[in-house]
Amino acid sequence: MCTEASAKFIKEKIDENNLNRVVVAACTPKTHEPVFKTIIEGAGLNPGMLEFVNIREHDSFVHMNQPEKALEKAKDLVRAAVSRAAFLETIATMVIPVAKRALVIGGGVAGIQASLDLANDGFEVYLVEKSPTIGGKMAQLDRTFPTDDCSI
Repeated sequence: MCTEASAKFIKEKIDENNLNRVVVAACTPKTHEPVFKTIIEGAGLNPGMLEFVNIREHDSFVHMNQPEKALEKAKDLVRAAVSRAAFLETIATMVIPVAKRALVIGGGVAGIQASLDLANDGFEVYLVEKSPTIGGKMAQLDRTFPTDDCSI
């Protein structure tokens, strides 16, 4: 159900049946729930109106040698999800302006590089270091391996 054709099918069913909630019983929500939230959002529903059931890890994998038990458990999981769906609420969304400013804490090599990368991406950067000099541990070395160059 994660294909483009399936997304179209789900949207059509939402429209045809004037649905206000969707229950999906499929694989892991970790990777697939955002896909289905996007699909139902594209159909005009709030993404909070999705109830997701993890049939793969919570059922199929657990009962892979007991198909009858797997089927009964899947039915129970779906019934429970349908019951939970009745209590779903919309998720409020807000657009908040974000300033292109960054605070980097630590003036070691990593902090200096992060600051440079952010600045090159157009951010106003504030680099904070607790010591009076930057460079961190690297500044304490007089030579570096393997080139034996000066560390600073």
